[in-house]
Amino acid sequence: MTARRGRAPAVSDADIRRVARAQLAAHGPEALTLRAIAGALNVTAPALYRYYGSRDELVAALRRDICLALADRLAAEAAELPDDGLGQLFALCRGFRRWALANAHEFTLVFASPQHGRPETRRFEEPFGRVFLASVGRLLATHDLALPPTDDIPETLRADLVGYQYDLLAMLAAAGQKFPAEKLDLGVTYLMMTLWARLYGHVTLEVFGNYPMRVRDPDAVFEALLAELAAGIGISGP
Repeated sequence: MTARRGRAPAVSDADIRRVARAQLAAHGPEALTLRAIAGALNVTAPALYRYYGSRDELVAALRRDICLALADRLAAEAAELPDDGLGQLFALCRGFRRWALANAHEFTLVFASPQHGRPETRRFEEPFGRVFLASVGRLLATHDLALPPTDDIPETLRADLVGYQYDLLAMLAAAGQKFPAEKLDLGVTYLMMTLWARLYGHVTLEVFGNYPMRVRDPDAVFEALLAELAAGIGISGP
């Protein structure tokens, strides 16, 4: 990021983001204030305003950094596996859960905080979302899945899904997936939405300790979820 005009600041953008990430990891999103970051850097708050006009600008930059790092990490892990679609997809799911549990404050900032924009596609527009979407695309291209009949999709949801189809096709293309447009029907679109919703919902419950009962082996619960998701699309075992 280019510094705003004026006398050279005493800190760099990299310094600001480094301290902001450290404060986030240690204290959570509520600790992210320009005043606190400036104090940790031993400068006045105006020095930070040369780079960020507000806390929201800094938070947006941190979200991008976190998403990009997460996407790079999970894509590298998945790339070491056979390109069979399902194995890579569930490796991404496991990696996402591990990261979320180990980085609860970062997860909260990126995935569990209100954001501006189009919530119906925002998650897939982010770097992690594109990696997840590309993996789903490979799965669809390499497996004959048991998709939900379109007649079972609620009528009130259809108009939203039609718009979602175009967004998904554009993002699949941007991710390098040559996915035939005719294969992305409402059933496939609905599947993509529900896969993400169930994964995200489960991980969120676990991160915030909101299971409705005590769970002695959360790994087993998550693996059961993956097996259920695989069975739901006509594949045995993740």
